[in-house]
Amino acid sequence: MAKAGGGHSAGDESAVAIAWESIRTGLRRDCGARTFDGWLRPITLGAFDDYSGTLTLELPSQFMADWVRSHFAERLALAWRATLPAVRHVQVSVSASAPKTAASAEIPAPEPEAPRGPAQDGLFALSLEPRYRFEGFVVGKANEVAFNAAKTLATAENVAFNPLFLHGGTGRGKTHLLHAIGHEFRARRPDAKIVYMSAEKFMVEFVAALRANDTIRFKQQLRSADLLMIDDVQFIAGKESTQEEFFHTMNEIISAGRRLVISSDRAPQDLDGIEPRILSRLSWGLVADINAADFELRYNIILRKLETLPDVTVPAEVVNFLAKRISSNVRELEGALNRIAAYAAMQNRTIDLDFVEEVLANILRANQRRISIDEIQGKVSDHYRIRKAEMTSARRAREVARPRQVAMYLSKQLTPRSLPEIGRRFGGRDHTTVIHAVRQIEKLRAQDAELDADIRLLMRQLES
Repeated sequence: MAKAGGGHSAGDESAVAIAWESIRTGLRRDCGARTFDGWLRPITLGAFDDYSGTLTLELPSQFMADWVRSHFAERLALAWRATLPAVRHVQVSVSASAPKTAASAEIPAPEPEAPRGPAQDGLFALSLEPRYRFEGFVVGKANEVAFNAAKTLATAENVAFNPLFLHGGTGRGKTHLLHAIGHEFRARRPDAKIVYMSAEKFMVEFVAALRANDTIRFKQQLRSADLLMIDDVQFIAGKESTQEEFFHTMNEIISAGRRLVISSDRAPQDLDGIEPRILSRLSWGLVADINAADFELRYNIILRKLETLPDVTVPAEVVNFLAKRISSNVRELEGALNRIAAYAAMQNRTIDLDFVEEVLANILRANQRRISIDEIQGKVSDHYRIRKAEMTSARRAREVARPRQVAMYLSKQLTPRSLPEIGRRFGGRDHTTVIHAVRQIEKLRAQDAELDADIRLLMRQLES
């Protein structure tokens, strides 16, 4: 097990170790088994300085430390703050026993950006990823509307919409666009106050302010922002007091004519556990979705990524192979490229198809058949023009019930999920309901040419 603490009490070490086990469980649940196993499981506990409240988390290589620091630093800090308040700061570093490799030298950690504009200290100090700018965002049909809306909000003197609500699945570029908005807005308005934070951080810091009887400062800092950006708003679902504060903050920002940007993994109407008045506010402005990247966009993303890796040579056949085979999301595609670059440097190997298939075996296997029930529900809802929430509702009207049966049928045909599990994903229905739906659609396909054509089309779209 990890080491904790140079010279601190066994009690401190025990508390840190117990908290870490709880945090690890939450990370695996929230991030998924593959991300957790590949990047977060190797983390070990380093020293804990109880005077400064600083805990060091260690990884076995510079490459992994850089990646975790870039993608999970804030999430780790928030998790520790919520689980063990004695840990006030988290550092991600390389284990002292880690080998120094070529990859460590070629893939440095991103340099922190020098602050500009008015000072923003404390909990709301602005921290934007230097790489995430508009010029680094690859535009295609899947994200064109969202990109143009984001750029307009960041650059125009006056905008016709407020707030801007960006939504799309994991790894499609929502966070990139939020950071890009922040960079551009600050470049044009150096004196503007910009606040960017995840909804998870909003919740944790608001609760901390409540406990410390310091909510006035919390509200003043947020509501005085010229640009407020909240990432992953779905995390406040079911949190009544947090939603109350979030609603009033939204009202203050919009009423004052300041700019508000919200992101989520779902459209406003599909957010469960969020108060209707908040959903109404979110829908007032411009709602822009980011769809899954098609082959052309994935291909162009790879080419753009390779421009940042000048020492890495990837043949055209490998670029084409990756764009075809890794279709789940852009983040996984970029992660695959980073992994190839690192392994090639560490093993002094030439990048070709055999090498790529060896290094990315697990990722490629996972992408072979990765249609989810959630994706099926979304595609069927779009096709029949109903709300996705109807897939789990109790309504039995024909215009809702038939698409729901189609989605159950496709879930049985296109996923390895069991009948009881499919039933649970459709509003907690019994497995016998799923059996009935499957039999009914099979029967109707033989009788109704239009329904059969619908299902064939949906299958092609889902499998493409």
